Amino acid sequence: MKRWPKDTIAAGRRHTVGLKSDGTVMTVGDNKYRQCDVSGWRDMIAVAAGNVHMATNTGNAHTIGLKSDSTVAATGWNQYGQCDVSDWRDIVAIAAGWRFTIGLKSDGTVVDVGRNNEGQCNVGDWRDIVAVAAGDWHTVGLKLDGTVTAVGNNRYRQCNVSGWCDMVAVAAGYLHTIGLKSDGTVAAVGLNKHGQCDVNGWQDIAAIAAGSNHTIGLRSDGTVAAVGWNKYGQCNVSDWRDIVAVAAGCAHTLGIKSDGTVVAVGDNEYGQCDVSGWRGIRLPGN
Repeated sequence: MKRWPKDTIAAGRRHTVGLKSDGTVMTVGDNKYRQCDVSGWRDMIAVAAGNVHMATNTGNAHTIGLKSDSTVAATGWNQYGQCDVSDWRDIVAIAAGWRFTIGLKSDGTVVDVGRNNEGQCNVGDWRDIVAVAAGDWHTVGLKLDGTVTAVGNNRYRQCNVSGWCDMVAVAAGYLHTIGLKSDGTVAAVGLNKHGQCDVNGWQDIAAIAAGSNHTIGLRSDGTVAAVGWNKYGQCNVSDWRDIVAVAAGCAHTLGIKSDGTVVAVGDNEYGQCDVSGWRGIRLPGN
């Protein structure tokens, strides 16, 4: 069966995006490039936030929203055309990388806009895709048969996923790639300088997220696991309970609770973790 992901919370470098159950969108954090200008958005079913790895020390970012009519909205930094999605149609899932945007169509093909210096947008020949993920410089696609494909920067072998099978979800960080298997275990490839790929012992995982240099796993019991870079406390999730979805930004981590509230840990220099007052966030699958 095809799986069309509907991400209802997203984390960028300096901002956070949340989709409410009424189809409107909330944001907190840095708005230098108008990446938080979503007050007019309506009838949304998924959101994505372009990330920027910490090494750049910049705030340029963009936000993407998928509408119920399968069109796409975008706001924020657009130097490379990463927000030029107004003509997209028949889109069922979205992903936002650094300076590029990916859209999955209902026929399993993939469209792209934005920077392609590393080949991260070379997805025109992809077929039978059911989910997509965008890292800083690479793009990952999950196929209908549970295998995985990837294009873009492969300096740390983050695109070496050709041997993966029986996958049900994928996530992409700065220079690493994560895959969730149907048995609840997790695979990882790429840069492991901070231990962000140390997921071999994980079990009973229901969802995954990849930050720039950290990895998050949501267990089926509503608790959360984390590995990787923790300078800002972005991996301090051991006390989280009743979580139904997770997202990871450059240096912060988000969780949606079953009551539609949101928790956050990590870098909060721009208020990107100020989500304690959020209510009514749409739950995954709703």
